[in-house]
Amino acid sequence: MPDTIEFIPDAGACLVSKNVLSGAGRVRWMVREESRAAADNGWRIFSHIDTSEYLHDAKSLQIVDFNRVCEIEPALIGIWDLPVGSDLQIVDEGHGIRIVDTPTGRDVPLEALYVPGR
Repeated sequence: MPDTIEFIPDAGACLVSKNVLSGAGRVRWMVREESRAAADNGWRIFSHIDTSEYLHDAKSLQIVDFNRVCEIEPALIGIWDLPVGSDLQIVDEGHGIRIVDTPTGRDVPLEALYVPGR
C-alpha cells in the first residue's frame, strides 16, 4: 500500500474490522475505549456487515494507523478527538453522511467534530 496520507499528525493506531480494510463493508460503528498502549488512540472501527460472531474472532480485526482508516472513510477525521466512551455510527440515508451518537440517536454537532489544522 502506498504511504498513508497524514490527515491528523500523531493520530495513533486503532483496531479495525478487516471487512472495512478489505472494502467488503462500509464503516458504520465507532467506539472509543481506554487506550491499551501508547500508540493506541482507543478507537474501534466496525463495518455495517460485522456480526457479533465475526467480531469475537480476533483474526477479524487488525491494528492500523488511524489515518489509513480515514483514507477509507474521511468522515472519521471528525471523530478523532471525541472522548473515551464515545459510541457512534455513520448514518447515510442518501442526504449526506451524519455522525450519530448511538445511545441517544442524536447527531453529533458539527462544532464538536475535529477539523485538521484548527
